[in-house]
Amino acid sequence: MRLYLTALKPTDSVSDGFLPAARALGCEVTILTDRPEQYRDSGVEVLRCDVRDARAVIDTVAHHRVPDAIFSNSDHIQAETALAAAYFGLPGKDWRACVDTKNKALTRRRLAAAGVETVRSARLAPADPPPADMPFPAVVKPREGVASEDVVLVRDAGELVTAVAAIRDRRPGEALVVEEYLDGPLHTMETLGDGERTRVLGGFRTTLGPLPYFVEERLDWEPPPGRDHVLRALEALRVGFGACHTEYVMTPAGPRIVEVNYRVIGDHCDFLLASMLDAPLFELVLRVHLGAEPRLPDRPEGHATALSLVADRPGTVVRSPGTVVPAPGDPVRIWHRPLRAVGDRIDLSNTNRDYMGIVRAIGPDRARVDAAVAAFTAQDPWVIA
Repeated sequence: MRLYLTALKPTDSVSDGFLPAARALGCEVTILTDRPEQYRDSGVEVLRCDVRDARAVIDTVAHHRVPDAIFSNSDHIQAETALAAAYFGLPGKDWRACVDTKNKALTRRRLAAAGVETVRSARLAPADPPPADMPFPAVVKPREGVASEDVVLVRDAGELVTAVAAIRDRRPGEALVVEEYLDGPLHTMETLGDGERTRVLGGFRTTLGPLPYFVEERLDWEPPPGRDHVLRALEALRVGFGACHTEYVMTPAGPRIVEVNYRVIGDHCDFLLASMLDAPLFELVLRVHLGAEPRLPDRPEGHATALSLVADRPGTVVRSPGTVVPAPGDPVRIWHRPLRAVGDRIDLSNTNRDYMGIVRAIGPDRARVDAAVAAFTAQDPWVIA
């Protein structure tokens, strides 16, 4: 079987997740990317391609080997990959769903038109003034942003004008979204669909850092509340094929969608999810794109936590715990994946880019997981000078 994987910059999800999964399924992999020099050590065939252009992807595949699947886990090229898969008659996502979920203004329009939920929201083209009738507090964000970058809470009209101007300075020519602030606990729901049925894998309760920014500091395994509402939202958005990571708030008025990421959950929570399910998550996702039905595990027991170790000051890293994997027989299994190295310069961005490392932990219950994570971070902390 020939699997084409479209990609931008290398990620751990690809190198440690989807590539080993493809080999386990007996696939021959070709990576299509506009950065082939960054994939020299991938161990698979790599072709240069403008993966942001569906026509280029189609042309490259058509003049290479016959495809059995065309897949991507990148936020930025889902629609292009879906169009290429559709061209060759392969299983894939609805390209319209990829556009609607990536574009946060279209997400709001689609959900409102379907009668699922209404959230006050305004799309700002590059020359548009901030809306005069938005209730406060409100949130300003790039229309197609990722990783909490340039997402900020504003409490009045003056803060709104200042935030819009600052974001436009950093992102000239990009459209923004201003919407009402959704107050309440933040949750995720992780799903996997085969085009006919969407299965809920589980979910996490998300703990954010201090406002006005929205940095995700911790995720804890928790059965997703508001499950039926989220599934209705996904159906309205035509999301029902492959993996999806949905973020939503349980407001006093009920669940409200924050954003729908039409891919596997990131920031190493994909590996945590796989370990918690005790299942080959990446293989399950690829099986769907290869036309097979996913074989999902039973509902797991225990607790799982992902703790993002966030830099609290600018400076230089002088100490790091390094890579940690669980020891045999540990009642709580702990992994630590460093994202920075000793000697790295830290300049705070108030986004997920400020992560220094990710701690993943799985154990029989939350109390023991919390104790083990606290002991680990206290014993061998990151140090910034």
